[in-house]
Amino acid sequence: MVKTITESGEPVLITQNGKARVVVQDAQCYEDQQQTLALLKILALGQKDIRAGNFRDADAFFAELDAEGESRSS
Repeated sequence: MVKTITESGEPVLITQNGKARVVVQDAQCYEDQQQTLALLKILALGQKDIRAGNFRDADAFFAELDAEGESRSS
C-alpha cells in the first residue's frame, strides 16, 4: 500500500462500514499541500486587509521607499 501511494502521489481514502474514516497520503504530497494552504492563508489575509482599506498604492509605496533610501545615504 505504501509503495502504491508513494509511486502514484495520490491520496487513498480508507472507509469503515462504508464511511470515510482515514486518508493516507505520501509525505511529500502532504508537505506540498501544507505549503499551499499556508500561501492561501497569506493571500486571504492580504485580501482581508485590502477590503478593510489597509493598503497603499504602488506609487505611494515606492515613493516612501525612495525617501527612506535617500535619508539613509545622506
